[in-house]
Amino acid sequence: MAAPQYVPGVGCVPAAKSTFRANARSCLKAHMKKEPYANRAAGSREPSRAPWFVGPAALSLVTFAVAAAITLAVSHFVMQQWVETNPAVAARAATVVLVAGMAASALFAVLVWLIAASRTTASPLSDNARRNEARMMGIIRSSMEAIITIDDAQNVVIFNPTAERVFGVTAMDAIGTPLSRFIPQRFRSAHAQHVAKFGATGISERKMGQQRVLYGLRATGEEFPLEASISQIEEDSGKLYTVMLRDITERVKSENALKQSREELRQLSANLQNVREEEKTRIARELHDDLGQQLTALKMDLSALEQVLSVDSEAGSLDGNVTDQLRRMRRMIDSTVASVRRIAADLRPVMLDDLGLVPAIEWLANDFTNRYGIDITHKIEPGNAAFSKDGATALFRIVQEALNNVARHADATAVEITLHTTGSHCMLRIADNGRGADWKAAADNRQDRSFGLIGVRERAHMLGGSVQIDTAQNEGFAITVTFPLQSVQQEETHS
Repeated sequence: MAAPQYVPGVGCVPAAKSTFRANARSCLKAHMKKEPYANRAAGSREPSRAPWFVGPAALSLVTFAVAAAITLAVSHFVMQQWVETNPAVAARAATVVLVAGMAASALFAVLVWLIAASRTTASPLSDNARRNEARMMGIIRSSMEAIITIDDAQNVVIFNPTAERVFGVTAMDAIGTPLSRFIPQRFRSAHAQHVAKFGATGISERKMGQQRVLYGLRATGEEFPLEASISQIEEDSGKLYTVMLRDITERVKSENALKQSREELRQLSANLQNVREEEKTRIARELHDDLGQQLTALKMDLSALEQVLSVDSEAGSLDGNVTDQLRRMRRMIDSTVASVRRIAADLRPVMLDDLGLVPAIEWLANDFTNRYGIDITHKIEPGNAAFSKDGATALFRIVQEALNNVARHADATAVEITLHTTGSHCMLRIADNGRGADWKAAADNRQDRSFGLIGVRERAHMLGGSVQIDTAQNEGFAITVTFPLQSVQQEETHS
């Protein structure tokens, strides 16, 4: 079996998968040795050139010289053996040995030249392949991503330094071991099936888990979240799978912290909405019940005083200006009572608590038409749904905010309000025929963001609902809110 090759500054590079597995540890030990140029980047230095005396011609010349020397030595030895007994035979034998030896030397020299020339011709390709492999391994080693290559048996064959840091295992300990040691127990079976299925597809690469967060296992037994992509290469000895991993522990922590913060803000917003609604209800009640009643009593007393004084005025004992002033005071009290009732209704209409959602929406529509001269058609069919206090409040406030937006921005002449229940959902829709808006452009423009619509979204979110906005330039504006019926309906009580 061929020994693995060691590339200075890179490490062990297997010629084949099986060779690498068999000699992985010896390669890693060789990598620890100090070699010339070991700290240079892979493939960055010039390839070394062979000295002149190891070229094909020089090798064949040296070979011929050595063989000729041996031939001369053998010929001289033959001459010495037979020169005393038969000089003529000795001379002929020495001549034959010399001629045959020189011919053999020449043939051997030619053979050496051919072999050396063929090796020299093939060496540039070998050097290029080695340099390319060195560059590739250099990229793998310097990558900020953890890179692990496994074979068909899902045993590790490449384990880069980033993988060492991520998993807390050295490459010497990781290479040759199953990849499952880095996967939590509950995911191992599914991961093995995933890799096998991926190998059967023939796809060169893809993201693992369809962008789901995967989990790895450190040497300490700690699980951590990661993202991974996988690729495969077909070799003569089988397939190699390369997995690129990214530790996203900090990112997941940040995302979880952001989600928690957002949820806390939503809870705070919901609490503020409830507190605000309770305060509005209290002030509206006080205005309606306390101040309104006092103004009404004052009006009654003023009317009684006006009747008494009118008798004296007819008798001529009272100036007529006093009577006129009393009438003006009564009209001012009437105006004040109407303003108090309007303010109380704007804060929270009493009929929402006393009569329910449907009469409150009808009153709101009539009041809106009286104020702004915009016609409203409403189709309210709640069916048998009995809305809870929170549900009725949310729906009423959404209608109120939508109508406020129509009055401020829409330049509309007609509005349609629809409320109905379908199956397990309640749907509320407010649409106008106004100038509409380029909603995508408005969404991108943060300075033009409507906090009223943000409030609508928050109210819908509090009850598990969703908001859909349909609009276009000069094509009106429609907002549709869908709630789970269970979240806005009163719980049934069983006696």
